[in-house]
Amino acid sequence: MNREAERSVGAAWRDWAYSRRPLLSVAAHLGLFLVAWVLAFGLAYNFKGSPTLGWPILSIKSLFVNVPPSPAGAPDWFLQFCLPLLVPLLVIKLSVFVVMGLHRAAWRYVGLRDVFAVARAAWWSFFAVFLLYYGLQNAGWLGLHMPIFSDKFPDSVFVLDFAGTIALVCGARLAVRLYHEEVRPATDTAPPKLLVLGAGNAGENVVREILRMPVTRYRVVGFLDDDRAKHGAQIHGVEVLGPIEDVKAICAEYGVDEILIAMPSATRERLRRVVELCQGANLRYKTVPALADLIEGRASVKEIRDVEINDLLGRAPVQLDEEGIARFIRGRAVMVTGAGGSIGSELCRQIARFEPLRLVLVERAEPNLFPIDRELRASFARIDVMPYVADVGDERRMETIFRKEHPSAVFHAAAHKHVPMMEHNPGEAIKNNIRGTRMAADVAMRFGCEKFVMISTDKAVNPTSVMGCTKRVAEMYIHGLAGRSGTQFVTVRFGNVLGSSGSVIPIFREQIARGGPVTVTHPDMVRYFMTIPEASQLVLQAASMGRGGEIFVLDMGEPVKIVDMAREMITLSGFRPDVDIKIEYCGVRPGEKLYEELAIDGEGVSRTAHPKVGIWNNILVDWAWLVPTIDTLVADADGMTRDVARRRLKDIVPEFHMGSDESARPAPDRQPSSAAARVAPA
Repeated sequence: MNREAERSVGAAWRDWAYSRRPLLSVAAHLGLFLVAWVLAFGLAYNFKGSPTLGWPILSIKSLFVNVPPSPAGAPDWFLQFCLPLLVPLLVIKLSVFVVMGLHRAAWRYVGLRDVFAVARAAWWSFFAVFLLYYGLQNAGWLGLHMPIFSDKFPDSVFVLDFAGTIALVCGARLAVRLYHEEVRPATDTAPPKLLVLGAGNAGENVVREILRMPVTRYRVVGFLDDDRAKHGAQIHGVEVLGPIEDVKAICAEYGVDEILIAMPSATRERLRRVVELCQGANLRYKTVPALADLIEGRASVKEIRDVEINDLLGRAPVQLDEEGIARFIRGRAVMVTGAGGSIGSELCRQIARFEPLRLVLVERAEPNLFPIDRELRASFARIDVMPYVADVGDERRMETIFRKEHPSAVFHAAAHKHVPMMEHNPGEAIKNNIRGTRMAADVAMRFGCEKFVMISTDKAVNPTSVMGCTKRVAEMYIHGLAGRSGTQFVTVRFGNVLGSSGSVIPIFREQIARGGPVTVTHPDMVRYFMTIPEASQLVLQAASMGRGGEIFVLDMGEPVKIVDMAREMITLSGFRPDVDIKIEYCGVRPGEKLYEELAIDGEGVSRTAHPKVGIWNNILVDWAWLVPTIDTLVADADGMTRDVARRRLKDIVPEFHMGSDESARPAPDRQPSSAAARVAPA
């Protein structure tokens, strides 16, 4: 019989057994109770004169009539005591076990709770059988003649039966569990060897789940843990081999294929250290969900997944003033422009958590709008979600939406953001980033919107690109609107977000999947990174704090070298950087800096009540000059060449670096504290 036939036969047998599991469980329990009862008597009488198999089973009426003398070889205890009490004993025990639901338990998942449940059932059965026996022995007061119980048998029989019941029932269940965990179907390929980092509760749970898998997916070779007291100990038969610092040597010694990091509370620095220790080894990395997800019930320890670059670059969860954000959002109509983008869609998810009355989605790319609309309707059924396909630069369309929805707050995330692309399409950057922002803000002001929040970027600080400069002009316009109406205009700046569309991480991931090479623009290229949820949460935090006119700056943490990120992503994919997959340098692209400038600890930044949010001390521009200048720029946008666009933008933003000298400047360990404080003159 081939392997496929064996599998089909096994599956048919499992289906049949599963459909009749309660009946099979009852039959198995009856057999175990019978064996325990006979063994109890045998042990009490030292198995002297074991009964012959051919001796006929006596009728239940032997309880009430004299039993003929036992033939040679048949012990008195079997015929006089064991057999007559067998039927009532089986009825009592089975009734107790069924009432307690033990016949429905899945034997392959037996644990300590099941052992305790079996012990309780055995105790109640022992108590009931003990009462029955002494009741029958003293049945004379009922007028019944019970000659079979004229002689007593040892009381130890009941204790032995109690212990035997627990031992046999639990032993049978453990045997079934061991069968499923140890005797599993073989896979077509040898299972990868897995080394588990962390011998705590998470590691123990993961290994237990691995052992319970219906097929052998992993072969666990050992644990590593920094707690020396655990070294040499065994968990589910798997030894703790040593400290985590020895991970590379142990991987080489045992031929490990994959590492499972079973430390849900480990910091990003700790995870990065593990990856660094394994540099140069062909390993794949797995992990379990974060501790916050486990506590809040969003994930289970058994949900093993690949370690991603987000795990290494992300930071501790953001602590939000949720009450303040809730007061800002709950019960109000909120609009998000660019709702289908990476930041816009996550903003929608975060806003929906705070129960707005209505969530208005504005997005000009219908394929991007459809999935977020569908997701929000499924996840937040009580919220009224209103999707609109619209261009923020279309004034009449925006007026129609505002007239119908009357949003109290607008989060403006619509923008062109790809730096090299906008260098080749400067007119579109001007129309979307400047005119689109202006149009959305003007319409919001005319319709009495309470708060308008513009999403900006660190590329607007001392910009070197058309995209960054257009965002800076949009900031200047939004800042200039503050105080001119009842609408509070707020800007929030932050850097790159991990995994956003067109960002470096998806590009690296695609290049690694193709087998390389991974292209990096420059060995000194440095960027700040933040997860999309963290950025969106801090936007909400800043928006709830803003009173109008502020440019909020988010703390992006420490800068990361892009080439280091490339090496880590190659390592996490199970390859060796520059050996299995090459890293090539392709040169700084038009408009790019070697490093971005964004800080909340500079001289021009004021602190706020939130440790990760600062306010840039901006200087108000000359409004009478700015508005007509923007009008002229937007009017000439179509057909504008890159050189012309950059010169025109330079007239508005003097700190715009138009030359290539910025690209050659070495990246500092930390940006200059005064970098974020430079502003355009009035």
